[in-house]
Amino acid sequence: MTAPQSAVRVSKLGYVGFETPDVARMVEYYTTVLDFQVVESSTQGAYLTTGTDHHCVVLTKGESGRARTTVGYELWEDLDDAARRLTEAGYETSRRSDIGPGTPDVLVLDEPGTGVPLHLITSQDPSWVGGYTPLRPTKLGHVAAYAPELAPMQAFYQDLLGFRWSDTVGDFFVFLRCNADHHAANFMASSKYQGMHHVAYEMRDPNHLIAMLDHLARHGRRLHWGPGRHGPGHNLFTYHRDPDGNVVELFTQIDVVHDERTGHWEPRPWHEEHPMGPRTWEVDLATVNQWGPVDPPSLDH
Repeated sequence: MTAPQSAVRVSKLGYVGFETPDVARMVEYYTTVLDFQVVESSTQGAYLTTGTDHHCVVLTKGESGRARTTVGYELWEDLDDAARRLTEAGYETSRRSDIGPGTPDVLVLDEPGTGVPLHLITSQDPSWVGGYTPLRPTKLGHVAAYAPELAPMQAFYQDLLGFRWSDTVGDFFVFLRCNADHHAANFMASSKYQGMHHVAYEMRDPNHLIAMLDHLARHGRRLHWGPGRHGPGHNLFTYHRDPDGNVVELFTQIDVVHDERTGHWEPRPWHEEHPMGPRTWEVDLATVNQWGPVDPPSLDH
């Protein structure tokens, strides 16, 4: 498949921001329950990581308790070139050196329809977190959000940021990828809801996921959906809520495409078609969960 021409090319989902009325409580959840590592912190916020990047989660003191207050993406281009090309495409950006630790040079633009600041960076400073822990998720996998209209949001991510279409459910839920993973961003059209739908962290394999679920249970975190297998992306999933009520997905076995020229996902025995590529899915039970019950809020838009 020939790569679409876009103003810039995102290569990786870097981090997501949360406002929380209780920073200490959220830090306790992320470190004790999800086994993240704090890199820097104060009473006003914290930066946490799962690995070598300085952070993948940013917590900021705020009474609103909003989720997805910022999203950071890494680019293939240097920021000078990216700023020029975004300006030529008609988008207003600002260059910032005061965003926070780990990201000394950031290009900022607003996401259309939501106003969420998107941070574009070339890389992060290292976290200097060493060693291996058996429970910690491997990475921030994707962030799902509501959008007032789907088509403009999809066009923005594909035409401006170089994302590719992976799947659509009906006419209201789209999955977009920026690298081999099936999706790094997905959006649900809604006139009723706004903000984040869920944040997702990747586990290595089913055994890793099960170990984490046992760990969640020991800390009083009960699942509200799953385990199951989604249709789009085919990832094994579980969903629970963090202390602020945000929906957190832990997943594994997501579809990947290692060669865009083939136009299909790497074959898996649970695929409905062989070979299988991007498609529009019907809105039904098997699309949302191939294994069983649908979670009612997940289709409420």
